[in-house]
Amino acid sequence: MRSRNLLILSTATVVLIWQLPYGRQLLYPLTLLATYAHEMGHGLTALLTGAEFDQLMLHADGSGMAVWRGNPGRLATALIAAGGLVGPTFAGIGVLWASRTPRYARAVLATLSALTVVSVVLWSRNAFGVVFLVSVATTLGLAAKALPDAAAAFLLHFIAATLCLSWFNHLAYLFSAQAVVNGVAMPSDSSVIAQALWLPYWFWGGVIATFSFAVAAWGIAKT
Repeated sequence: MRSRNLLILSTATVVLIWQLPYGRQLLYPLTLLATYAHEMGHGLTALLTGAEFDQLMLHADGSGMAVWRGNPGRLATALIAAGGLVGPTFAGIGVLWASRTPRYARAVLATLSALTVVSVVLWSRNAFGVVFLVSVATTLGLAAKALPDAAAAFLLHFIAATLCLSWFNHLAYLFSAQAVVNGVAMPSDSSVIAQALWLPYWFWGGVIATFSFAVAAWGIAKT
């Protein structure tokens, strides 16, 4: 099956599961995976702007936090906040491109498993996050070993579809002034961008939503 057809099938599957009575509970692990991509987006952008990425935390309520240190400036602070918002989209497109050829799908799964382990060792610091990410790495590693190429390719496209749709699933967050992380209210990423630059948070939420949609559409068109 062609990569684009696999993506259409996997996207339709994700959307269908969302509509089921307990669909979002079924997709809970992938929701956490999107949170992981979001927080890694913050952390890796911090590193790219000269700041320090100290730790990554994931929580059972689906929230997370990337802790970074430094004083990179207002523009870099805004970029770090935006890096988390676009992180799942870029991760989804990256997985999609890497899995365009089914015969390499199992190698991609093994690579993702190894990268997840590296991120745990370097940055994951809370118990729930460590347990979840080690479980993800183990699952991906076992899938790489046991699944045939076609099934491995579908799994990768399913993950890619979930990540690419994450911005839409959390659209309300882009236009929110606050976020709740592990039960604690704090400024949303859109608010952080607004505080670092100018214009209201909802303006930046719209910019990020438009950008995420454009990146996802462009990445899919290139498959």
